[in-house]
Amino acid sequence: MDSMTSIMWGMVFGAIGMGYFVYGKKQQRVVALLSGVLLCVFPYLVSNVILMVLVGFVLIALPFIVRY
Repeated sequence: MDSMTSIMWGMVFGAIGMGYFVYGKKQQRVVALLSGVLLCVFPYLVSNVILMVLVGFVLIALPFIVRY
Protein backbone atom coordinates (compact mmCIF):
# COMPACT_ATOMS: atom_id res chain seq x y z
CA MET A 1 0.00 0.00 0.00
CA ASP A 2 2.82 2.37 0.83
CA SER A 3 4.52 1.93 -2.54
CA MET A 4 1.25 2.55 -4.41
CA THR A 5 0.73 5.74 -2.42
CA SER A 6 4.21 6.99 -3.23
CA ILE A 7 3.71 6.17 -6.92
CA MET A 8 0.47 8.15 -7.01
CA TRP A 9 1.99 11.14 -5.21
CA GLY A 10 4.95 10.97 -7.56
CA MET A 11 2.64 11.11 -10.56
CA VAL A 12 0.76 14.09 -9.11
CA PHE A 13 3.95 16.01 -8.35
CA GLY A 14 5.42 15.09 -11.73
CA ALA A 15 2.37 16.43 -13.57
CA ILE A 16 2.41 19.67 -11.59
CA GLY A 17 6.16 19.89 -12.16
CA MET A 18 5.71 19.60 -15.91
CA GLY A 19 3.22 22.45 -15.79
CA TYR A 20 5.61 24.60 -13.76
CA PHE A 21 8.47 23.73 -16.11
CA VAL A 22 6.53 24.74 -19.23
CA TYR A 23 5.27 27.91 -17.56
CA GLY A 24 8.73 28.86 -16.29
CA LYS A 25 10.31 28.26 -19.67
CA LYS A 26 7.73 30.28 -21.62
CA GLN A 27 7.56 33.16 -19.14
CA GLN A 28 11.29 33.04 -18.32
CA ARG A 29 10.62 32.57 -14.60
CA VAL A 30 13.63 30.89 -13.07
CA VAL A 31 11.96 29.93 -9.79
CA ALA A 32 9.02 28.24 -11.53
CA LEU A 33 11.38 26.46 -13.95
CA LEU A 34 13.62 25.09 -11.20
CA SER A 35 10.64 24.20 -9.04
CA GLY A 36 9.18 22.26 -11.95
CA VAL A 37 12.40 20.34 -12.50
CA LEU A 38 12.67 19.52 -8.81
CA LEU A 39 9.03 18.42 -8.65
CA CYS A 40 9.70 15.98 -11.47
CA VAL A 41 12.91 14.58 -9.96
CA PHE A 42 12.50 14.51 -6.18
CA PRO A 43 9.93 11.64 -5.96
CA TYR A 44 12.69 9.32 -7.19
CA LEU A 45 14.95 10.40 -4.33
CA VAL A 46 12.50 10.41 -1.38
CA SER A 47 11.07 7.11 -0.17
CA ASN A 48 9.08 8.31 2.86
CA VAL A 49 5.55 9.26 1.78
CA ILE A 50 5.02 11.91 4.45
CA LEU A 51 8.32 13.59 3.63
CA MET A 52 7.49 13.38 -0.07
CA VAL A 53 4.17 15.16 0.44
CA LEU A 54 5.74 17.88 2.61
CA VAL A 55 8.58 18.56 0.18
CA GLY A 56 6.15 18.49 -2.74
CA PHE A 57 3.85 21.07 -1.22
CA VAL A 58 6.80 23.31 -0.37
CA LEU A 59 8.02 23.12 -3.96
CA ILE A 60 4.51 23.84 -5.25
CA ALA A 61 4.23 26.93 -3.03
CA LEU A 62 7.76 28.17 -3.76
CA PRO A 63 6.97 30.14 -6.97
CA PHE A 64 4.16 31.94 -5.14
CA ILE A 65 6.38 32.83 -2.18
CA VAL A 66 9.52 33.80 -4.11
CA ARG A 67 8.52 36.32 -6.77
CA TYR A 68 11.66 36.60 -8.85
